[in-house]
Amino acid sequence: MRVKIRTEELSVWYWDKQVLNDITIDIYEKAITAIMGPSGCGKSTFLKSLNRMIELVEGAKIEGKVFLDGKNIYDDDVDPTDIRARVGMVFQKPNPFPHLSIYDNVAIGLKLRGIKDKRVLDEVVKESLVKVGLWDEVKDKLNRPGTELSGGQQQRLCIARALAVNPEVLLLDEPTSALDPVSMLKIEDLLVQLKEEYTIVLVTHNVQQAARISDYAAFLYYGQLIEYDKTEMLFKNPKNKLTEQYLEGRFG
Repeated sequence: MRVKIRTEELSVWYWDKQVLNDITIDIYEKAITAIMGPSGCGKSTFLKSLNRMIELVEGAKIEGKVFLDGKNIYDDDVDPTDIRARVGMVFQKPNPFPHLSIYDNVAIGLKLRGIKDKRVLDEVVKESLVKVGLWDEVKDKLNRPGTELSGGQQQRLCIARALAVNPEVLLLDEPTSALDPVSMLKIEDLLVQLKEEYTIVLVTHNVQQAARISDYAAFLYYGQLIEYDKTEMLFKNPKNKLTEQYLEGRFG
C-alpha cells in the first residue's frame, strides 16, 4: 500500500513537558489506522501534529518531520491553511456551529474560500450529507439549526462538514466516545465506507472498535510508540508485553 503520511522522529512538548517522543510511523492511503493508548499518552497530540493544528495550542513546540505525499508539512513554504483543508479533523464531542443551519454547517468551509455559486454549494452540501448517510434524515429541514439534531446525527454532520472541502485525509479524535451504541455503530460503518475514498486516522479508547474497523493499529504509551502493525497481527500476536497487557484491559 502507498504511504500517505510519514512522521519521522516527531516530538512535541507543551512548555517543558514532553508528550511525544521520536514517533516514526507510516500511515497508509485509503486505510483506517487506529491510534490506541491510555489517557494522557499523547494520542490527540499526535493527531493534531498531522495537520499543524498543534501550532494553535499555546506552549506547544514541535521537532521532527511530518510528510504528506512526500512533502514535509512543516516546511517554511507550506501554508497551514492548505494543510488543514487537505487533512480534515473531527473532534470527540460533536461541535456543529450553534448559530448556523444544517446547510450552512456543511457549506461554511466552501463559503470561507469564497465560493458563492448556489448551485455548487447545493451540490456539495447534498453530496457530503449523502456520504455520511444523513441526507434522507435532514433534506426537509436544511434550514434548521444543526444543534437540533441528535448526538449521532451531529457527529455525522461534523464529518460531512469536513468532507465538504474535499480533504484527502480524515483525522478523528474519539468520534464515538460521546455517543450511544447505535450511533457508534453507524459512525463505524460510515468510516469503513469512507476509507474507499479517504485515508483515515482514528484515535480511540475503545480496543474493540480498533479491532472491528481498523486496518493498522498503533499503541502509544506515555509519548512512546510501543508497537505498530496490521491490526490483525497486533491483536493476535503483540510483540510487546505492554501492548498485550493493554489489549487485555489490565490498564488504560
